[in-house]
Amino acid sequence: MKKFIQDFKSFAMKGNVIDMAVGVIIGGAFGKIVTSLVNDIIMPVLSLVTGKIDLSGLSYPISGVRGEQDYVGIMYGQFLQNVIDFLLIALSMFIVIRLAGKLRRKEEKKEESAEPKLTKDQELLTEIRDLLKNQNP
Repeated sequence: MKKFIQDFKSFAMKGNVIDMAVGVIIGGAFGKIVTSLVNDIIMPVLSLVTGKIDLSGLSYPISGVRGEQDYVGIMYGQFLQNVIDFLLIALSMFIVIRLAGKLRRKEEKKEESAEPKLTKDQELLTEIRDLLKNQNP
């Protein structure tokens, strides 16, 4: 049992697990932002086209009267709402990942174009070389 606890502790303290936990937490918060974007901004604009602001109530009746206990219907409105949420989350993540890639490539180009920094030994050897060049005509 002690070995199991040690193995679990070793696993849990690895950087990847902690990074993943942070990603899940940030992803949950990001999901709330996108849900708010859909519910508070996009759906009111979409309501101009559809005439309804709440798609989650849309359904196709099969039997019974809507609002009564024996009503049976295909509730496609909530599905449409979830599809819109998914598409917006996917689009947002694509944009964020694309921007991060551009920034990373920009930083890599900066590092490649920057002159490599010399160590103290290399600086001294360069100075000695330059002095020797100047002494011998």
